Parts: sequence; C-alpha cells; structure tokens
Amino acid sequence: MNAAPADQIRLLDVQALDVRLQQLAHKRKSLPEHAEIESLTKDLTQLRDLLVAAQTEESDTAREQTKAEQDVDQVRQRAARDQQRLDSGAVTSPKDLENLQREIVSLAKRQGDLEDVVLEVMERRESVQERVAELSERVGAVQGRIDEASAKRDAAAEEIDAEAATVTKEREAIAAAVPADLLKLYDKLRGQQGGIGAAKLYARSCQGCRQELAITELNEIRSAAPDTVVRCENCRRILVRTAESGL
Repeated sequence: MNAAPADQIRLLDVQALDVRLQQLAHKRKSLPEHAEIESLTKDLTQLRDLLVAAQTEESDTAREQTKAEQDVDQVRQRAARDQQRLDSGAVTSPKDLENLQREIVSLAKRQGDLEDVVLEVMERRESVQERVAELSERVGAVQGRIDEASAKRDAAAEEIDAEAATVTKEREAIAAAVPADLLKLYDKLRGQQGGIGAAKLYARSCQGCRQELAITELNEIRSAAPDTVVRCENCRRILVRTAESGL
C-alpha cells in the first residue's frame, strides 16, 4: 500500500486523537463517584429493608395495642354494669350478691392485667417508632449523599463528553483527509492491537510495541520509497517514518 508521507503523518494525528478518546472514555468510566454511588446504594438498600421491617413491626404493634385497649374497654364496661347492678339494689339474694361481688373483684384484676399488657405494648410501639424515625433519617441522609455524588458525577461526565465531542469532530476532519484504504487498514489494526493501529518509528524503535527494529528490517525501511506504507515486523502496526526515525 502506498500513501503520501503527509498522509501517513496525518494518520499519527488521527491516532493521537483516538488515544485521547480512549483516555476520556476510561476517565468517564472510572469517575470516583461511580464507586461511591454504588457503595451508598448498597447501604441505602439495606437501610430501606430495615425501615420497611420496622414500619411493619410498628403497624403490627399498633394493631396489637388497639386490640389490647379494646379488651380493657370490654372488661371495664362489664365491671361497670356489674357495679351498677350491685349499687341499684336489684340483686337481693345473698348468694347472687356474693357471686356478683366476686365477679367484680375478678374483673378488676382482669382489667389490671390487661392494662399492664397495654402499657407493655405501648412501650414496645414507642421503641419501634423511635427506630422508624432513626432509620427514616438515615435513609434521607444516605439518599442526600447519593444525590450529591450523582450531581458531581453528572457534571464531570458532561465535561468529559463535551471534550470528547470536540475531539471527535477534530478526528473526523483529519481522518477525512486520509486516503480511505489507509484509514481502513488503520482502523482494522487499531481494533486488533488494543487501540493502536499506527505508531511512529522513533530512534529505530516502534512506538507501538516499544521494540527496537532489527538491522535487516531497518535496512528494508531505509530502501522503501517515501510513499510506501511500512509495517512493524513485531506488532504489524503501521510504522510512520519521521525525521526522528533514526534511519
């Protein structure tokens, strides 16, 4: 393949811009905020799970408290009815009076026991409510940190994308001036060789694989016409000759 020396030099400019685009893509992918957001998101998921569990427990405890209070109210109403019967004088039989008084005492004990249950449930519910409030606050704090990190990430990514767009336009303009067959070969090699398709021959070494060329290969390159597109014997990349090639 043949190409004017100026076109081969221009290929190095395309390569430099492609390298810059690779660097920008890596920089975008490696923004520290990505890892921070991932870590915080894991923390947030765990906290939300704990919050849901606490809210469920609070709801269950609220129903338990309501049931316990209803039980107390039922016993209290029954005791009040019994006391009203006792105070009304409607019960005259000594045996019935004794049974009624015994029931009132039993109901009073039952009411006391149930009220203790209500207090115990209320204490548990209060503890759970405090837990819900604490977890809600922690969820909000972590979400705030995620939002802050996301904003920083987006701003950094926007800046990188803007530079990448500028570099892409510059690359397109320069690549348009490179012969199509030479550019096609370059793109093919770039895909095969880790993003480097063309390299400068500098001080008798290929800047693509960093290997010094053998004397026989250097002699072949020396004897090649200026418009001949030469390749590195080691990595097969396009070798571009310059005044610094050491030929």
